Amino acid sequence: MNNIRSTLATVWRISAPYFSSEDKWAGRGLLAAVVAIELAIVGINVLITQWNNRFYNALQERNWDSFVSEIIYFCVVVTFFIVLAVYQLYLNQWLQIRWRQWMTSRYLGDWLHQANHYRMQLQGDAADNPDQRMTDDVKLFVDRTLNLGLGLLNSVVTLASFLTLLWSLSNAAPLHMFGQEYDIPGYLVWGALIYSVLGTLLTHLIGWPLVGIDFKQQQYEADFRFNLVRVRENSEQIALLHGEPAERARLMDRFGRVVENWIAIMNRTKKITAFTASYNQASVIFPYVLVAPAYFAQKIQLGGMMQTASAFSNVQGAFSYFVTIYRQLAEWQAVVNRLDGFEAGIAAADDIAKRGDRIDIAAAQGDGAIHLQDLVVRLPDGTPLVHVDRLGFRKGERTLMTGPSGAGKSTLFRAIAGIWPFGQGSVTIPAGTTSMTLPQRPYFPIGTLRSAIEYPAREGSFTDSQIAEALQAVGLPRIASAPGEHGHWNRTLSLGEQQRLGIARALLHAPQYLFLDEATASLDEAAEKAMYRLLEERLPATTIVSIGHRSTLDAFHQRNITLVRDGDRFALREAVNATAGS
Repeated sequence: MNNIRSTLATVWRISAPYFSSEDKWAGRGLLAAVVAIELAIVGINVLITQWNNRFYNALQERNWDSFVSEIIYFCVVVTFFIVLAVYQLYLNQWLQIRWRQWMTSRYLGDWLHQANHYRMQLQGDAADNPDQRMTDDVKLFVDRTLNLGLGLLNSVVTLASFLTLLWSLSNAAPLHMFGQEYDIPGYLVWGALIYSVLGTLLTHLIGWPLVGIDFKQQQYEADFRFNLVRVRENSEQIALLHGEPAERARLMDRFGRVVENWIAIMNRTKKITAFTASYNQASVIFPYVLVAPAYFAQKIQLGGMMQTASAFSNVQGAFSYFVTIYRQLAEWQAVVNRLDGFEAGIAAADDIAKRGDRIDIAAAQGDGAIHLQDLVVRLPDGTPLVHVDRLGFRKGERTLMTGPSGAGKSTLFRAIAGIWPFGQGSVTIPAGTTSMTLPQRPYFPIGTLRSAIEYPAREGSFTDSQIAEALQAVGLPRIASAPGEHGHWNRTLSLGEQQRLGIARALLHAPQYLFLDEATASLDEAAEKAMYRLLEERLPATTIVSIGHRSTLDAFHQRNITLVRDGDRFALREAVNATAGS
């Protein structure tokens, strides 16, 4: 019971925001229309049950006029039913896509808000495969929540509509057993209730493991798909290493988990299907078994028996709702759990950025420099990595940062950028300043060359001539004339060309602070020298902070900061470069 309450509370927490959102009136209106149609369909089912009595009596009495009249009545009622069913499906699908669009937009916003997606990875990404949770899980949640909710409403209203009718029919057709008549008020209702309760309990006992198995199936499917994408994204490195056999083995291992878990679903589904199929087939004949003795005792006519059987089936079906939808219910609960875990992962990542023991990023008026004060950068497990007593990056100055691999140079850049929360101390950034960080492997969105170089600005922020001139300047003349060309630039360009494209991006955006994390390491020394000369000429007022290992970089930087081992962490040692600018 506690588990049911917890699941329903989670469903309400996930669902309610949409119906209070900016799209609430459309959502509420569509939901109200779908519910109204569902109630109308139940009403039509009541009319059909009453029609059964009249129609089969007309057959028994061989009354041609009554038979024709009931056929016409049936056609009219069924026409209304068809129209309602069509528009219920249409409006249901319309509501689904609006609701799904809103949820997807909300999840994307929360996931991408202030680097939450990055912090979720730093936490170990307990909410695995966010792509799958925002696509398949959201789609299934909206679909299952609406359909299961409408099915439950249908069952409740059906019970309210048919219980009184079935109770009265129980009195009209008393129970006959072994030639004896037994006066049991509402015995058909009690029979439907007992039959349904037993079926529901047995179904739950057989099928409850499906919830956990379905949860794992979605996880394994998403893991397999994610690793396929990784192979595609890294196909060049895999081909160079001739790693195809290793990748095939790894992928088949992950797919083996999909297969193994699917077999577990098959075995459990086989058991629950065997029971529910038997249960549903028995439910067809069960009401006739109860009512037939009264019919043969001539207590009711054929129409009365058919009406009783129809009413009994409706009541028993409503009581047995959870038997018929148990498989969908198990899948739905697994989806609810995954979305709940995704929301919890986002909330945890957001909390990291707000907690007290974090690196404080503050904007302030001042001398136009970035200042680091009493800064301790830690690993996610709390291990200290870099300690900075006091450091400033002054306006227009160029600084080179060196040190052994693993010393925390890139992590220090992340802390300055405000995406690394683990640590203490403060980073003060001039208010309104613009900055850009270029890593060793820059990111380019799939699309036009223009969108790749203008990122993260909107496409169209720069003219074709500006883009072409920047590409010519960084040594990419072959693509300079086609800014509208579409491509997967992280795959079609070599790493050196990608780094040139990154420098072109910096030239266009002209940030006040530019952090280069080995952003030219794949270029030869001559090309690297040309890129730094270009930055000096085009961005003379930009503060440049570089991470690099080549001694040739000294000539382009006025300061040299080295990270050296200091006990259990690294500290900074600074030297002024007398050869800078020579």
